[in-house]
Amino acid sequence: MRAVPNWAVATAAAAPLLLVAGWTVAQARQPAGYDPIRDTISELAGHGATDSWIMVGCFVLLGCCYLATAAVLHAAGLPSRFLLGVGGMATIALIAFPRPQVGGSLGHGTVATVAVLALALWPAGSALWLPRGPDAGHPTRPQRPWAFRRSVALSVTALLLALFGWFAYEVTSGSRTGLAERVAALAVSLWPLLALLSARRAHLVWAAGGVVSAGGDQPATGVVPPDPLRPARGPASPPA
Repeated sequence: MRAVPNWAVATAAAAPLLLVAGWTVAQARQPAGYDPIRDTISELAGHGATDSWIMVGCFVLLGCCYLATAAVLHAAGLPSRFLLGVGGMATIALIAFPRPQVGGSLGHGTVATVAVLALALWPAGSALWLPRGPDAGHPTRPQRPWAFRRSVALSVTALLLALFGWFAYEVTSGSRTGLAERVAALAVSLWPLLALLSARRAHLVWAAGGVVSAGGDQPATGVVPPDPLRPARGPASPPA
């Protein structure tokens, strides 16, 4: 159980702030025809966008936030950290494949798909890597943080995939593509922060001499309770 540094929490908290601030400022710089409900975030960094450097810079910083979180979030396990790192690199790589002003782009679509899948699947990586069940045989060993329990991790991945499914539907047949993309991107950017906070809480409880309880709400003492079926021993008799 490794400590989560303060800078990592600050970096993870900066990710959703950067995303929202970036698209808010960038879309304010666009002509009157830009509609954030209909038009995507990628268009703000694509060819023909006004001051596209604003969203380009946000993509770079956002990807760096994901990479920093992947570097320190040891409690998630290697598969989750790898997928989060891939998502961070793919987010940065979007700037090398800007969306064209007219039509689509195979490069942009491929990199965006890699980023979407990696960032949606990384919570479930902990469900595949971490051992099943609590450490019943080790009462002083901390249980996994709540964010990396199988039920939570798989539910978060299912939710993120559903949000991206909504976005894909809107791309093909809807008129709220921008809204769907913004909701999905914001959800993705918030989960690394929540995961870091859960790992930080688990470490603090463990460092204080307790373990995280099975419910994850109250710390336990880490002391093995006596066996009620075994009679208590009296004081040792003095040597004859």
